[in-house]
Amino acid sequence: MATPNLQVNNLTKSFGDLVLFENISFGIAERQRIGLIAKNGAGKTTLLNILCGKESYDAGEIVFRNGVRVGYLDQHPTYPAGTTVLEACLESSNYGQGIAGRARNDSEGELLAKQILTKFKIADLHQRTDELSGGQLKRVALAAVLITEPDLLILDEPTNHLDLEMTEWLEDYLSRGTYSLLMVTHDRYFLDRVCNEIIEIENQQIYSYKGNYNYYIEKRQERLETMGMERERAQNLFRKEQEWMRRQPQARATKAKARIDSFHDLEEKLKQNRTAGDVQLGVKASYIGNKIFEAQHISKKFGTPNGDIKIVEDFNYIFSRYEKMGIIGNNGTGKSTFIKMLIGTEPPDSGRFDVGETVRFGYYSQDGLAFDDRMKVIDVVQEIAEVIDLGDGKKLTASQFLQHFLFTPEKQHDFVHKLSGGERRRLYLCTVLIKNPNFLVLDEPTNDLDIITLNVLEDYLANFKGCVIVVSHDRYFMDKVVDHLLVFKGQAQLQDFPGNYTQYREAERVQGEGLKVQGEGLKVEGKKCKVQGSSTLNPTPVKLTFNEKRELEALDKEIPALEAEQSALEQELSTGTLSNDDLLQKSQRIQQIIEVLDEKSMRWLELTC
Repeated sequence: MATPNLQVNNLTKSFGDLVLFENISFGIAERQRIGLIAKNGAGKTTLLNILCGKESYDAGEIVFRNGVRVGYLDQHPTYPAGTTVLEACLESSNYGQGIAGRARNDSEGELLAKQILTKFKIADLHQRTDELSGGQLKRVALAAVLITEPDLLILDEPTNHLDLEMTEWLEDYLSRGTYSLLMVTHDRYFLDRVCNEIIEIENQQIYSYKGNYNYYIEKRQERLETMGMERERAQNLFRKEQEWMRRQPQARATKAKARIDSFHDLEEKLKQNRTAGDVQLGVKASYIGNKIFEAQHISKKFGTPNGDIKIVEDFNYIFSRYEKMGIIGNNGTGKSTFIKMLIGTEPPDSGRFDVGETVRFGYYSQDGLAFDDRMKVIDVVQEIAEVIDLGDGKKLTASQFLQHFLFTPEKQHDFVHKLSGGERRRLYLCTVLIKNPNFLVLDEPTNDLDIITLNVLEDYLANFKGCVIVVSHDRYFMDKVVDHLLVFKGQAQLQDFPGNYTQYREAERVQGEGLKVQGEGLKVEGKKCKVQGSSTLNPTPVKLTFNEKRELEALDKEIPALEAEQSALEQELSTGTLSNDDLLQKSQRIQQIIEVLDEKSMRWLELTC
């Protein structure tokens, strides 16, 4: 059997009383590509830092194959002051103790650096790294690691700060490589397409799954179901043992010590196996009226030495009730600026936004929130709200809400300064959601969140009765959350696509560029595409079948009829003359109409846009 590039034996790491992992073992063979998964705070980044010599460990053994070349991408790379982009890429000493790349001359290195940096949209090789944004610096560090062409790549969140085009390029690049790979990432499509094994840290132990992410999901569920049966047996045993403990005061000091010790071991095991977030969280958003949000003739641009960068130009849009919009596009096309205009923190150059009186925004920013590190986690959330309304008279306390988002009761009483970077982002998310907004604006919410938290957030948004706008490079997240996309193509060119990210990419593959918007001027009313002003919408012609034409004709009659019925019912509800039974009946009918309208409007879009 060939010697693995890396072998880890019985590794243990703790910080004071907090044990991250204990006696874990795994190996990485040639061409083996492993994705590392765990909750935030479980020790993913710490493990990578240990393997690369940047962090000490309590016990165990780490053995690299003789002569193995290792490339390490730090989650937060740094370079000495004055280092240029090119120097950062050519100096392998930047990657930490014992990390070495392939030797090459300066001309070869510079050529390869230019090729990879071009893919990551870094043009100036002589710019100083201390002048770069955090995202640019991370891309330079990633390029620097790839240039060394190591035998073993260790990558901590490589897709953070990459736009969709860069992510897909990196996905293809890593899939074609001959090296071994150990990677932490929340990008589930990336894991599925690049990795051939998943290892998971849970309850201080390690679990291995010999397949990609989809295989891991299937097998993990089987393991949890088995654990569920074992846990039920353990809980039954625990109840019996607990009763025995209560009935046997003398035994506690004499002959039954072994049984008492077993009882305490069982109690601790049950505590560790509790999984936060098991309960479905169907929060009732605060009421949102018919009038949501309207953008009227919005224009925005920024002047640069190389010319104006247009974000939007004469942009018109009406948001519909319960709409879930995804915003995608390359870095620098203005996505974040656009949503800052929507919520009022960035003024447009011209035009206006008309916001409904019932709209309550919840804004999750890329920049995060500055916490007081001396506060406890529970105090941060309780300072905003003690409870959140679930509807039907049910409420959830701040502590219960935090537990759903994977903060255990013990973790809730930790000081904020003890939290990992991902845990701080998760806490920030909780501070946004517990305000019970009805219009969520989420700017890169998936960065630094673990996959388990992402599943909880996706479930929350699926049941959220309000409007959602999401800017994200996480393709899997977008596929699960949004019902249509606004695609930023640069210089105020926008495309409204009726579907999720995978459907958009497939449409692009089949139809070339798909729908094109000249200038801009796109307006959506309800779910119907309309063109305003001098702008034109040039859809790729779609030939409908006879049955589809008949279906479209029917929808053209059904949708206005449903809208008219909804309007009439809403007028009746506002009269104040209805009995309680009539109020209930008509309210239920309006909800039915809204759901049917959503389905029929989406089908209308599929047939016409």
